[in-house]
Amino acid sequence: MSSETELTPPELSPDDFVRIPDDRFTADTVAIVTGGGSGIGQATSIALASNGLTVAAVDIDEQGLAETADMAASFDADGRIVPVEEDLTDDDAVAAAVDEAADLGTVRYAANIAGMQHIASFSEFPMEKYDFMHDLMLRSPFLLSKRVMPHIEATDDGVGAIGNMSSVHGHYATQNKPAYITLKHGLAGLTRAIAAEGGGTLRGFSVSVGYVLTPLMVDQIEDTADERGISEREVIEDVMLGQARTKEMMTPAEVANLFVFGFSSHAKHLNGADLLWDGGYTTTYE
Repeated sequence: MSSETELTPPELSPDDFVRIPDDRFTADTVAIVTGGGSGIGQATSIALASNGLTVAAVDIDEQGLAETADMAASFDADGRIVPVEEDLTDDDAVAAAVDEAADLGTVRYAANIAGMQHIASFSEFPMEKYDFMHDLMLRSPFLLSKRVMPHIEATDDGVGAIGNMSSVHGHYATQNKPAYITLKHGLAGLTRAIAAEGGGTLRGFSVSVGYVLTPLMVDQIEDTADERGISEREVIEDVMLGQARTKEMMTPAEVANLFVFGFSSHAKHLNGADLLWDGGYTTTYE
């Protein structure tokens, strides 16, 4: 593939998404998805709406949320997406987002997906950037989970799940991503803590994938090229795909389908654990 093709996030289509019959995947059931305005969060919002759920898509990006809702409607999704414009780094806004979602129906699911990346060495990493990433990628998922769990526990059967977007960087470390790596490892602890207190029916799980072709990834490729003094093609072929056995990046829809499965009744034994879908990054080496 050309470098231009590599750097273009794929367009979503209705055929990208898995459909899983599930008695709880109805319009009366609400799934909260953070980062719903773009990338994996957008794809996951549409995937869940395509499975009949009402989705409260949370993001600070009003235009991105409108695009997500419009796309689901254009795909004739059985469910719907309701944009919830809130700043996930603000505690009151997180609480408000959960309250808005609860007004839409019965909250059973939440996907903590919102995130960002900053490429810099440990010695050069700006602490103000770390603080922002921490608030968005670990404190916000913790607080949102804390707010969502009582809603799941209050349902007639206590069944629901909270899924956290982790990464291969939640399993191992590479250079120039110290904050991202630290926070993704933290999400593993959050996932297990949810499982420990969920009583078996309220589950916690995480999703770890390799490199996904999103707008965030396009920026990361450019930043990594600058940081390492190499070309963008070298970043893709040598840094990102060099260790993988599957020699292509994942798509946002492929990641979204893992959340659909994780929330379904087919995943009732997935609790406190990680769906590692990494093309061999963390299990093989040369």
